[in-house]
Amino acid sequence: MLFVSINTFAQPKAKHNLVFDTLAKRWDEAIPLGNGWLGALIWEKNNKIRMSIDRVDLWDDRPMPEIDKLKFKWVVEKVKMNQYDSVQKIGDEPYEKYPAPTKIPGAAIEFDLNKIGKVKKVSLDISNGLSVVEFENGVKFNNYIHATRQVGYFGFENIEEDLIPELIVPNYNTGSNGKTGNSVSGHGLERLGYAKGTVKNGIDYILYHQPTWNNNYYQVLVKWYRFPGKKIIGEWTITNNQPASLPAINVLVKEPTGWPSHIDWWNDYWKRSSVSIPDSIMERQYYLDMYKFGCVARSNTPPISLQAIWTADDGRLPPWKGDFHHDLNTQLSYWPGYSGNHLDLTVGFTNWLWKVKEENKKWTKEYFEMDGLNVPGVSTISGKPMGGWIQYAMSPTTSAWLAQHFYWQWIYSMNKNFLAEKAFPYINEVCKFLDHLTSDSATRKLPLSSTPEYNNNSIKAWFHNWTNYDLALVKNAFEMLWAVNLDLQKEGEAKYWLLQWSALPQFNSNETGLTISVNQNLEHSHRHQNHLHAIHPMGLLNTEDSSERVIIENSLKQIEKLGTREWVGYSFVWVASIYARAQHGDSAAVNLKKFATNFVSPNSFHLNGDQKGGQYADATYRPFTLEGNFAFAQGIHEMLLQSHKDFIEIFPAIPKDWKNVSFKTLRAEGAFLISAKKENGVSMEVKIKAEAGGVLRIKLPFKTWINTGIDRSLIKIEKGIAEMKTSKGQTITFKNAFE
Repeated sequence: MLFVSINTFAQPKAKHNLVFDTLAKRWDEAIPLGNGWLGALIWEKNNKIRMSIDRVDLWDDRPMPEIDKLKFKWVVEKVKMNQYDSVQKIGDEPYEKYPAPTKIPGAAIEFDLNKIGKVKKVSLDISNGLSVVEFENGVKFNNYIHATRQVGYFGFENIEEDLIPELIVPNYNTGSNGKTGNSVSGHGLERLGYAKGTVKNGIDYILYHQPTWNNNYYQVLVKWYRFPGKKIIGEWTITNNQPASLPAINVLVKEPTGWPSHIDWWNDYWKRSSVSIPDSIMERQYYLDMYKFGCVARSNTPPISLQAIWTADDGRLPPWKGDFHHDLNTQLSYWPGYSGNHLDLTVGFTNWLWKVKEENKKWTKEYFEMDGLNVPGVSTISGKPMGGWIQYAMSPTTSAWLAQHFYWQWIYSMNKNFLAEKAFPYINEVCKFLDHLTSDSATRKLPLSSTPEYNNNSIKAWFHNWTNYDLALVKNAFEMLWAVNLDLQKEGEAKYWLLQWSALPQFNSNETGLTISVNQNLEHSHRHQNHLHAIHPMGLLNTEDSSERVIIENSLKQIEKLGTREWVGYSFVWVASIYARAQHGDSAAVNLKKFATNFVSPNSFHLNGDQKGGQYADATYRPFTLEGNFAFAQGIHEMLLQSHKDFIEIFPAIPKDWKNVSFKTLRAEGAFLISAKKENGVSMEVKIKAEAGGVLRIKLPFKTWINTGIDRSLIKIEKGIAEMKTSKGQTITFKNAFE
């Protein structure tokens, strides 16, 4: 069979794969393939096999009209004067009015099913990213995108017909006006006003050249080869502002020579970590989501946007223009990479943020009229502002949340070069801006505060007192800078930021737990969990403190009281991590299960709305975005392992009926790789590898133990926490002594 060799190492099992008896009839239910740069969706349209192909950096990056007229001081004054229409006209209306800036789709490759036969089976092996479509007459159609090369491969076996692929180009120029649309449904592609692309058809290739905005262009190249034995092998690529070319397939071996290196990448990816849980639905969703993470994240690509490499193939621009939403979407998308031991991929986020840093500083200076660093909450691929609901699209605290990813990249890796060269400078620039912005009053305060998307886009979405969302971000930013200064032995600077942190007010809470703001409780079901930021992901409130536990418990009771009718898919998986932090394993699992059963399509894509007619939520629409998928995977990690409280905790939030659970080499803060297993409801073993060395503090899941890898006399026990010094590469194992 073309492209196939036995995968010698795979954590996913066959039961985790996608298997159907027919091709999907919708693009958002298609078989997904990807390598961070290129993506493909395999489905059926008008009785043809359709491969919707995409490239992550295909963008129309023209400036958003009018947005540069906004100034934060002017917005503050307009809010004080209760005159918000003028702000919305400049800040929000252009986002809906204009089709660009936006992510744009690539093209599609089609094959006529009338020349092939009737489909019998469609499958995706997530261990290696190979898709196979089998037909009743014995024909097989194989597809994969190489894990490290910018090329996709397809092949037919047992094909009688001289099958020629057809390239379907986007309808960028089929009309003069186009469909206006909106941010959810997408504008018509023709509204972008591109010149007509050219398609050159050769004997064994097709080359498409599409001009885009401002003399930019992209190219799509498809090549194919016929071999004896009724075989066809093809390859394709998409280039951005580069002429497209493809290496010739080795005619002697009759297969893509890159297959072994492709397999090597996926083998390495899957051996980084694994989990085993007794709920088959949740375990399958977990592996499908981690497969997608391997498809969309690389160290050298733009970050994971709303749809990443799978732009909508419906003749329109993608939902929300496929942009970079930093009010939760990009952040949630990287959560599982840290604890999942994929720091080589999460660094892609910080690499991009570093790349666009100067553009972001320029915007900070123009909009806030201050030095330092903030980032537009809704931005283009080059870091420029796109506007929208500016309470969030131009929030004063966006960079504080993004800075956490620099801190995580440091604290999970303990890479001192990254700390000195990237993490410290970035966090320092963010705090420099926040220090200036909050220092105009006697007590530190933002001129205006908000919490994503509470009160939507009305003037009531602005608060004159701290929201707990903004307060958590600023508190955490100052605390991070204090910590990294200590790590760099800058004690004077560390003391300064500790003082600034201490000048911030306490979180506002009452009998309902954490409120939205002063005198503003969470009063209705709401899709965002941002007011609970201090619990997760910031970890500023923890159950170890009795008073903080009360706040956490009351917050969750209020969530439960108000219900989930106004939630979307990501709301359930985020609250699962919050429940896990509160050590409510059963509630965490319930919410993850609701997501996996009601808020995903058959191919596991997060579709935002409740796909079972509104069983748990009123929204039943289906815009595809990725953050819910990746936050689901992190919800599983949070149940199995936590390390945010200055110690590592094993199985902190396991449901009562999960008797057999295990995980291998999940990553904890401090660069410790942890493996553990529970059998018949009893924790049996914990294994720790100290990747970087240093002090290990761990709360073991058994009362007595036997250990190997360290002298027992070197272990100090205090309040249930075992503390010991480790050396780089040292492995320590604890086993239950059953006493």
